[in-house]
Amino acid sequence: MISKSQIKLITSLRQKKYRDKTGLFVAEGPKVILELLKAGFELHGLFSSEVITRPKENHYQISEAELKKISFLSTANTALAVFTIPTAAPLNENGWVLALDAVRDPGNLGTLIRLCDWFGIRQLICSKDTADCYNPKVIQATMGSITRVSVHYVELTDYLQKTTLPVFGACMEGTNVYKKTWPREGILVLGNEANGISGPVMKLLQEQVTIPQFGVKQETESLNVATAGAILLSEVRRSTGK
Repeated sequence: MISKSQIKLITSLRQKKYRDKTGLFVAEGPKVILELLKAGFELHGLFSSEVITRPKENHYQISEAELKKISFLSTANTALAVFTIPTAAPLNENGWVLALDAVRDPGNLGTLIRLCDWFGIRQLICSKDTADCYNPKVIQATMGSITRVSVHYVELTDYLQKTTLPVFGACMEGTNVYKKTWPREGILVLGNEANGISGPVMKLLQEQVTIPQFGVKQETESLNVATAGAILLSEVRRSTGK
């Protein structure tokens, strides 16, 4: 059985203010949970309708009906876990860094974290108005990649003013990404889903890059930010060879 106090705690973690207050976050699904356990994330409690790992004191076997009460998914998974938010690792600017300027959609952020993992980008810099990486939807979308990518929330303009790395921004106009030779290291900035890169950040770019349109009518306004991120990171890695 799951207690009322446990249900109250878990459901409160949908909101960032309670994640900040308790220092806890929720992960759903055996794959994500096992990835977090493997990476050494501190487990607060595991609630599942089936055994997914060696049982311990803070593991609770509950019914599917009880899982539905605490799940943040439209269709509840077979397991939900509460973890302690880890202390952020020191920021390391070696190699390539991805920076996000007010990316608000949790699904986009989660996908971008997964893309960082795929393309070997270890440092993700987020403006303070970017979605919270411990939002349940973000954790779900990362599929465990949150364990291998270090996410930092900063005042983005201050960070870009101080960095020694070259700064590139994804824009509607700029250097054709397919014709560009990228340096061995740098910072790639992706902007807000609706408005793109903000004015203050735009002023700090050393170069604007763009993904050209090939459609006959060219009526599509823009690419989804995660889709654009995938294309750009792929081109960075293809150009640099590492």
